[in-house]
Amino acid sequence: MARYPEEPRLSLPPGLVEQLTSQLPQVADAAVAAIIAEVPTYANALSGPMGQVIRDAVVLALGGFVQLGARGDRRSDRPAAASMEGAYQLGRGEARSGRSMEALLAAYRVGSRVSWRQMAVGLVRAGVDSATVAAYAELVFAYMDQLSDQSATGHRDETNESGRARQRLLDQLGRALLEGRSPEAVEALAARAQWEPPETLTAVLVPEAQGSVLLGLIAPSSLLVDDPAGRSVHSVLLVPDAHRSVLLRAVQGHAAVVGSTRPWLEVRSSYERTRRALELERESRSATLDTEAHLADLVVTADPEALGDLREQVLAPLAEMSESTRDKLVETLRAWLLHQGRRDAVAATLFVHPQTVRYRMGQLREAYGDLLDEPDFVRRATIALG
Repeated sequence: MARYPEEPRLSLPPGLVEQLTSQLPQVADAAVAAIIAEVPTYANALSGPMGQVIRDAVVLALGGFVQLGARGDRRSDRPAAASMEGAYQLGRGEARSGRSMEALLAAYRVGSRVSWRQMAVGLVRAGVDSATVAAYAELVFAYMDQLSDQSATGHRDETNESGRARQRLLDQLGRALLEGRSPEAVEALAARAQWEPPETLTAVLVPEAQGSVLLGLIAPSSLLVDDPAGRSVHSVLLVPDAHRSVLLRAVQGHAAVVGSTRPWLEVRSSYERTRRALELERESRSATLDTEAHLADLVVTADPEALGDLREQVLAPLAEMSESTRDKLVETLRAWLLHQGRRDAVAATLFVHPQTVRYRMGQLREAYGDLLDEPDFVRRATIALG
């Protein structure tokens, strides 16, 4: 049966351990200098108090793997609890400072490489054989991998917690805007959520299931809020500084209702317009509804009861006629108003002969008299029948 050579026992002389330990501050300085030079995110971050925190963490980690050699036991290769806790807290602190996990792991790689190079020089000068140096290097880098994994866990935990907290604040901000809360309250929420207020916001009403998809397509800085009036059927996107044509292209085919663009603190009116437009077009919805293309309909239907009363008032002279006659004359009056009395255009719209239009207009003039020539009546009749 084949026998494999035993791995060399890692045992450093006490004097060498003391020497390496005494050099740790200089090694840490070299590692930090290399991180500053090679990881751009840290270029200005390590000159102040945070730099000292990083140096202390490096010294703690280096001291830990110097002790690996002092113990002389390859199986005791897990970092001490203090080193693991320090690495975890380092990761959390870096997340709070806004640096990415990629930058943190890059700092670990650079720091490990430079630290080992510095320490390896001391080992070689002390006469440590090459096999032991190689075995020690393997152990050291495995040790650093564990520390970096612990830092990554701390970074991820902090990012998740802060992300959830910020999302809650963004949800509160969106609801406050849709509820029309005071500017002071809304601005305070925006500051707490670290959300930079835009010049304008545009409300877009979308099916709930499509909200997250459209958030990515339109602008990640948009606020995504459950529709207060939608009973979980719709969501509301509040899109900052939207270019309307670009926005309409982005939501094309997603059954969205695009509201008006308003100063960001006044976006409630944009949202309310999307709700009115949704009710107006509920039976004949197109894939995307641009409220700017339906302003006249929104105006005349803003008060349905008033519109009904106006229509009844305008059509009062026809009330005594039979239903069929009345319907034909209402249809003719509407076309006559919209085409400004052009008989041929009215006939083409109604698919009748111009003589038929002339006959019906005679009936209408008999019912209305001079009202058909009064601008105020023409305005009210156009609104009522338009």
